[in-house]
Amino acid sequence: MAILASAAFLTAACSGSNTPGSPSPASQPPSSSAPPVSRTPPYAGAPKVASPLPSMVLSGSACDALTPDQVKINLGKTVAGKPDHLPGIGAECNWTNSQTGGQMAVFYVTEPKTGLSGDYANTRPQMAVWKELPPIQGFPAVAYSDNGKPNPGYCAVSVGITDTLSVDVHVNLSDDKAGKVDACTVVPLTADDVVTTLKQKAGS
Repeated sequence: MAILASAAFLTAACSGSNTPGSPSPASQPPSSSAPPVSRTPPYAGAPKVASPLPSMVLSGSACDALTPDQVKINLGKTVAGKPDHLPGIGAECNWTNSQTGGQMAVFYVTEPKTGLSGDYANTRPQMAVWKELPPIQGFPAVAYSDNGKPNPGYCAVSVGITDTLSVDVHVNLSDDKAGKVDACTVVPLTADDVVTTLKQKAGS
C-alpha cells in the first residue's frame, strides 16, 4: 500500500484547485465574502472526541508518526520521510517509493483548531467518497477521496484526537495496485499505526 498528498498538492487545494486526487485540507475554510462565523467544535455533524489525547502529541515532526518498519510495510521499502510545515494546517511528512509510485503522507492538523468539524463542514461537500469509519482505538475517524470510481487509488483518513485537533493520513497506491485495491480499505490500517504512536507519546 502507499499514499501521498504533497505540500504542493495541498497548497493548490487551498487556492481552490480541483486537482484529481488532491482534496482540500480539512482546516481550509471555503472562500466567502461574508465574515467567518465563530463556532466551537464539534459542529457540522462531527462527533465529539470522548477521551482526547493531550495536544502535545502533535508537537515535533510528523515523520515520527510511523516507524521505519511501518513505512516499509506500506511502501515495500524503507524510505526517509520528508518533513515540512503547511501554513494554516501544520506539520507534515511525505514518504515516496519512486520505483512503484506509492506515496504516503501524515499531517498534524493543528491549525485553525477545528478538528474533524473542519472536515465535515468543508471537505465532505467536495468529496466523491465520504465514509464514517468505526472509531480507531476509540477516536472518531472518516475516510474520503475525490475519486468516486471503483477501487480509488487515492484516499485519506482524518482522525480526531481532540475536538479541535486531528491527524490526517493520505495514501496514493503503488502503480501495480491502482484500480485493483480500494485505498480507503488500506489507509485506515496506517492511521491505526499513527494513533498507536500518538498514544505512546502521551504515555497511554
